[in-house]
Amino acid sequence: MINSIDEYLNSLKKELKGCDSATIQDALSDAEEHLRTAIDKGLEESDKVVEADILSEVIEKYGAPDEIANAYRDIEDRIRPAFARDQVSSNKSWILRFFGIFTDAGAWSSLIYMIFALVTGIIYFTWAVTGISIGVSMIILIIGVPIIILFLYSVRGIAFIEGRIVEALLGERMPRRSRFTDKNVKLWDRIKNLFTDRRTWTGILYLILQLPIGIIYFTIMTVLIALSIASIFAPIAEIIWQIPIVQTGNIEYVIPVVLLPLITVLGFLLLTITMHLAKFVGKIHGKYAKILLVSE
Repeated sequence: MINSIDEYLNSLKKELKGCDSATIQDALSDAEEHLRTAIDKGLEESDKVVEADILSEVIEKYGAPDEIANAYRDIEDRIRPAFARDQVSSNKSWILRFFGIFTDAGAWSSLIYMIFALVTGIIYFTWAVTGISIGVSMIILIIGVPIIILFLYSVRGIAFIEGRIVEALLGERMPRRSRFTDKNVKLWDRIKNLFTDRRTWTGILYLILQLPIGIIYFTIMTVLIALSIASIFAPIAEIIWQIPIVQTGNIEYVIPVVLLPLITVLGFLLLTITMHLAKFVGKIHGKYAKILLVSE
């Protein structure tokens, strides 16, 4: 017999043990919102004034924890992130697996994320540093407190948006809805929860670190792609327009014609390796984002 919403949520969390942490967070948020909304409505319409009197009726309609857990497992099996990392078939030869990276949509989406991470990193870093600076500098004034609170709430919002971007481009399952906030909870308790929630501070850390990470991603990817493309087309430029492949000051280095195809092949190999690197880094970044942005 479940006597409270918290007891129901604890049971649901146990039933979901082994599931993805983002799935657990979504399931708990959905369940809490549904139960609290139904109970509030029931208390308004019924003569019963005790939550436990209505809870059993609400659970009967909504579903027991094990039933909800099984339903979420079924949903997760059917609805996966667009670029979720699938296990590569071992039946394919290593050559097909190596060069087949160009047909892997997940590799291209990871590459896009890494290139644009510099833009989002600048935005996140600027917002985080500005919010912290203004909030801390005005903490001695009354207005400083609401500024800090609004900033921390904005961090949660940005973290949720970043999570959706991560799932869309990196294929890592992230929360698909924001955490439920009970309107009946006192303002002071909400603020206390905001300051004591681990995700608040790890979210700020993520926003700050995204700038140096974005710089590293952008630099590595642009340099490797530029070098790859230059190597692929440099022999053509040397043959047709007599443009040397390497030039240092007034000294020009001309590659023998017999070696020009090798330069092109090396450039293509470097581009292929770059795509594999983008996919690998995208997978690692998705795990890193989940650690900082998703509840345990």
